Amino acid sequence: MLRFGILSTAKIGRDLVIPAIQDAENAVVTAIASRDLAKARQLADRFSVPHAFGSYEEMLASDVIDAVYIPLPTSQHVEWTIKAADAGKHVLCEKPIALMADEVDNLIAARDRNKVLVSEAYMVTYAPVWLKVRELLSSGAIGTLKHVQGAFSYFNRDPGNMRNIPELGGGALPDIGVYPTITTRFTTGKEPKRVQAVVERDPVFGTDIYSSVKADFGDFELSFYVSTQMANRQVMVFHGTEGFIEVKSPFNADRYGAEEVELTNQSHGLSQIFRFQDSRQYRCEIEAFSAAAKGGDADVVSLESSKNSQRFIDAIYRAADKDGWETV
Repeated sequence: MLRFGILSTAKIGRDLVIPAIQDAENAVVTAIASRDLAKARQLADRFSVPHAFGSYEEMLASDVIDAVYIPLPTSQHVEWTIKAADAGKHVLCEKPIALMADEVDNLIAARDRNKVLVSEAYMVTYAPVWLKVRELLSSGAIGTLKHVQGAFSYFNRDPGNMRNIPELGGGALPDIGVYPTITTRFTTGKEPKRVQAVVERDPVFGTDIYSSVKADFGDFELSFYVSTQMANRQVMVFHGTEGFIEVKSPFNADRYGAEEVELTNQSHGLSQIFRFQDSRQYRCEIEAFSAAAKGGDADVVSLESSKNSQRFIDAIYRAADKDGWETV
């Protein structure tokens, strides 16, 4: 069993990741750390976790954990990922793991000098839904892929929420723009060559609240929009020469609707719906990470892939400041 320590009492950890670790076959939570010991103890008691620490440093120095899950605000991801790796712990860090592509080089160096596993927590890359989409695309189920279209939006104007605080790494692109980009890259195995973009910022918060993006992958295009101040919507559509694939509730499985992949092949008069009643994508992520950390043969998101993801987002920001195409 890979023994996890949780670095903070953040909501995503409480609601999604800690339960997934406790549900996994090869992992367990053995410690929770907070800058407030009472909060750490309260959360530890809730999940029957044996150890609680009143500082992050104290937990990293402890031998009761093998790995760390980091759900801190985005602006702290690089700092604490490096500290955890330097403490000899494997690291699963929430996305985005960095705010600039160049920062990932420091994470790669920390990983290599400490010989630990460091991975960005993209649960979608472990989800049965997205594995199915990748399989359908590679098998030619829709012919030649020509266009990918996506959307991800929600409404949040809470000034105290980290997503609306620039200093904490807030903004729509870091929070949700990474999902249309990672899923397109994951399912196609392709990288974007150039992008065009429009980015709108909130006049009060200063964070990006809406982006419309067009990306050239060479063989196909990706167009998507994301927003933190629009009604809830999630969709991804892969359109080819012979048909298309529509992914329902593609990112927050079963929260924006049913987990379904609909395949339509007009050349063969084929229409199929693949339903996933409970994909448990966070558990899949934890089990793959834990297997890889123990030296098993399991695919996880590499830091090299994370650097390419961030290069994509960096290019979108640059493209918004100019007319025409920006090289990724």
